[in-house]
Amino acid sequence: GLDNFRFLLSDPYYLASFKTTIFFSTAVSAASMGIGLYLAALADRLIKGAGVYQTLLIWPYAIAPAIAGVLWLFLFNGNIGLVSYYLKGVGYDWNHTLDGDQAMFLVVLASSWGRISYNFLFFLAGLQAIPKSIIEAAAIDGASFWRRFLTIVIPLLSPITFFLLVVNIV
Repeated sequence: GLDNFRFLLSDPYYLASFKTTIFFSTAVSAASMGIGLYLAALADRLIKGAGVYQTLLIWPYAIAPAIAGVLWLFLFNGNIGLVSYYLKGVGYDWNHTLDGDQAMFLVVLASSWGRISYNFLFFLAGLQAIPKSIIEAAAIDGASFWRRFLTIVIPLLSPITFFLLVVNIV
Protein backbone atom coordinates (compact mmCIF):
# COMPACT_ATOMS: atom_id res chain seq x y z
CA GLY A 1 0.00 0.00 0.00
CA LEU A 2 1.45 3.26 1.19
CA ASP A 3 4.50 1.78 2.93
CA ASN A 4 6.63 2.50 -0.13
CA PHE A 5 5.70 6.18 0.02
CA ARG A 6 6.32 6.32 3.79
CA PHE A 7 9.74 4.80 3.25
CA LEU A 8 10.49 7.15 0.37
CA LEU A 9 9.48 10.29 2.27
CA SER A 10 11.53 9.26 5.30
CA ASP A 11 14.66 8.43 3.31
CA PRO A 12 17.24 11.22 3.83
CA TYR A 13 18.88 10.61 0.44
CA TYR A 14 15.59 11.05 -1.39
CA LEU A 15 14.78 14.21 0.57
CA ALA A 16 18.24 15.61 -0.17
CA SER A 17 17.87 14.89 -3.89
CA PHE A 18 14.40 16.45 -3.84
CA LYS A 19 15.79 19.64 -2.24
CA THR A 20 18.65 19.73 -4.74
CA THR A 21 16.24 19.40 -7.65
CA ILE A 22 14.01 22.18 -6.31
CA PHE A 23 17.03 24.45 -5.79
CA PHE A 24 18.37 23.70 -9.27
CA SER A 25 15.02 24.31 -11.01
CA THR A 26 14.37 27.50 -9.09
CA ALA A 27 17.87 28.91 -9.60
CA VAL A 28 17.98 28.14 -13.34
CA SER A 29 14.47 29.49 -13.93
CA ALA A 30 15.04 32.69 -11.96
CA ALA A 31 18.45 33.42 -13.44
CA SER A 32 17.62 32.63 -17.06
CA MET A 33 14.25 34.39 -17.01
CA GLY A 34 15.61 37.46 -15.24
CA ILE A 35 18.57 37.85 -17.56
CA GLY A 36 16.43 37.00 -20.60
CA LEU A 37 13.91 39.71 -19.70
CA TYR A 38 16.68 42.22 -19.05
CA LEU A 39 18.37 41.54 -22.39
CA ALA A 40 15.03 41.58 -24.22
CA ALA A 41 14.18 44.96 -22.67
CA LEU A 42 17.58 46.29 -23.78
CA ALA A 43 17.22 44.87 -27.29
CA ASP A 44 13.68 46.26 -27.57
CA ARG A 45 14.95 49.77 -26.83
CA LEU A 46 17.84 49.60 -29.32
CA ILE A 47 17.36 51.18 -32.69
CA LYS A 48 20.74 50.99 -34.42
CA GLY A 49 22.11 47.49 -34.89
CA ALA A 50 19.18 45.77 -33.17
CA GLY A 51 19.34 42.83 -35.58
CA VAL A 52 23.01 42.21 -34.80
CA TYR A 53 22.41 42.25 -31.03
CA GLN A 54 19.42 39.96 -31.36
CA THR A 55 21.39 37.50 -33.48
CA LEU A 56 24.27 37.45 -30.98
CA LEU A 57 21.88 36.85 -28.10
CA ILE A 58 20.19 33.95 -29.89
CA TRP A 59 23.43 32.07 -30.69
CA PRO A 60 23.69 30.12 -27.40
CA TYR A 61 20.31 28.53 -28.19
CA ALA A 62 21.71 27.14 -31.44
CA ILE A 63 24.56 25.30 -29.70
CA ALA A 64 23.85 21.66 -28.92
CA PRO A 65 23.66 20.89 -25.18
CA ALA A 66 26.45 18.28 -25.41
CA ILE A 67 28.80 20.77 -27.05
CA ALA A 68 27.87 23.45 -24.51
CA GLY A 69 28.60 20.98 -21.69
CA VAL A 70 32.05 20.23 -23.08
CA LEU A 71 32.70 23.95 -23.55
CA TRP A 72 31.84 24.71 -19.92
CA LEU A 73 33.87 21.69 -18.76
CA PHE A 74 36.95 22.97 -20.59
CA LEU A 75 36.48 26.52 -19.32
CA PHE A 76 36.25 25.41 -15.67
CA ASN A 77 38.57 22.40 -15.73
CA GLY A 78 40.85 22.49 -12.68
CA ASN A 79 44.00 21.75 -14.69
CA ILE A 80 43.56 23.37 -18.11
CA GLY A 81 40.50 25.59 -17.73
CA LEU A 82 40.81 29.24 -18.63
CA VAL A 83 38.39 30.46 -15.96
CA SER A 84 39.89 28.27 -13.24
CA TYR A 85 43.36 29.55 -14.22
CA TYR A 86 42.29 33.16 -13.67
CA LEU A 87 40.49 32.26 -10.46
CA LYS A 88 43.68 30.66 -9.14
CA GLY A 89 45.52 33.83 -10.19
CA VAL A 90 43.37 35.90 -7.86
CA GLY A 91 43.73 33.37 -5.05
CA TYR A 92 40.51 31.36 -5.35
CA ASP A 93 40.97 27.60 -5.53
CA TRP A 94 38.41 26.35 -8.07
CA ASN A 95 37.84 22.61 -8.26
CA HIS A 96 34.26 21.65 -8.99
CA THR A 97 35.09 17.96 -8.88
CA LEU A 98 35.83 18.19 -5.15
CA ASP A 99 33.44 20.93 -4.00
CA GLY A 100 29.72 20.24 -4.32
CA ASP A 101 28.75 23.91 -4.06
CA GLN A 102 31.08 24.82 -6.92
CA ALA A 103 29.68 21.96 -8.99
CA MET A 104 26.11 23.12 -8.36
CA PHE A 105 27.07 26.69 -9.25
CA LEU A 106 28.68 25.50 -12.48
CA VAL A 107 25.69 23.36 -13.47
CA VAL A 108 23.25 26.21 -12.70
CA LEU A 109 25.44 28.66 -14.63
CA ALA A 110 25.74 26.41 -17.68
CA SER A 111 22.04 25.53 -17.68
CA SER A 112 21.01 29.16 -17.27
CA TRP A 113 23.30 30.21 -20.09
CA GLY A 114 21.61 27.72 -22.38
CA ARG A 115 18.10 28.90 -21.43
CA ILE A 116 18.67 32.66 -21.63
CA SER A 117 18.34 32.73 -25.43
CA TYR A 118 15.05 30.83 -25.38
CA ASN A 119 13.61 33.17 -22.75
CA PHE A 120 15.01 36.17 -24.61
CA LEU A 121 13.16 35.21 -27.79
CA PHE A 122 9.79 34.96 -26.08
CA PHE A 123 10.25 38.09 -23.97
CA LEU A 124 11.38 40.11 -27.00
CA ALA A 125 8.35 38.96 -28.99
CA GLY A 126 6.13 39.90 -26.06
CA LEU A 127 7.74 43.31 -25.67
CA GLN A 128 7.37 44.05 -29.36
CA ALA A 129 3.67 43.10 -29.20
CA ILE A 130 2.93 45.70 -26.50
CA PRO A 131 1.35 48.77 -28.10
CA LYS A 132 3.76 51.69 -27.82
CA SER A 133 0.83 54.08 -27.46
CA ILE A 134 0.06 52.70 -23.98
CA ILE A 135 3.63 53.24 -22.82
CA GLU A 136 3.79 56.69 -24.44
CA ALA A 137 0.53 57.68 -22.74
CA ALA A 138 1.96 56.66 -19.37
CA ALA A 139 5.14 58.64 -20.12
CA ILE A 140 3.07 61.72 -20.98
CA ASP A 141 1.20 61.27 -17.69
CA GLY A 142 4.56 61.48 -15.92
CA ALA A 143 5.27 57.83 -15.11
CA SER A 144 8.96 57.04 -14.79
CA PHE A 145 10.60 54.24 -16.76
CA TRP A 146 10.44 51.83 -13.82
CA ARG A 147 6.84 52.74 -13.05
CA ARG A 148 5.85 52.07 -16.67
CA PHE A 149 7.82 48.83 -16.68
CA LEU A 150 6.31 47.54 -13.43
CA THR A 151 2.71 48.64 -13.98
CA ILE A 152 2.32 48.21 -17.74
CA VAL A 153 4.98 45.95 -19.24
CA ILE A 154 5.20 43.26 -16.55
CA PRO A 155 1.41 42.70 -16.36
CA LEU A 156 1.17 42.52 -20.16
CA LEU A 157 4.02 39.99 -20.21
CA SER A 158 2.43 37.80 -17.52
CA PRO A 159 1.09 35.12 -19.93
CA ILE A 160 4.53 34.78 -21.51
CA THR A 161 6.19 34.79 -18.10
CA PHE A 162 3.88 32.03 -16.88
CA PHE A 163 4.55 29.95 -19.99
CA LEU A 164 8.32 30.38 -19.64
CA LEU A 165 8.19 29.57 -15.94
CA VAL A 166 6.42 26.28 -16.63
CA VAL A 167 8.75 25.39 -19.51
CA ASN A 168 11.89 26.29 -17.54
CA ILE A 169 10.84 24.32 -14.47
CA VAL A 170 9.97 21.28 -16.56
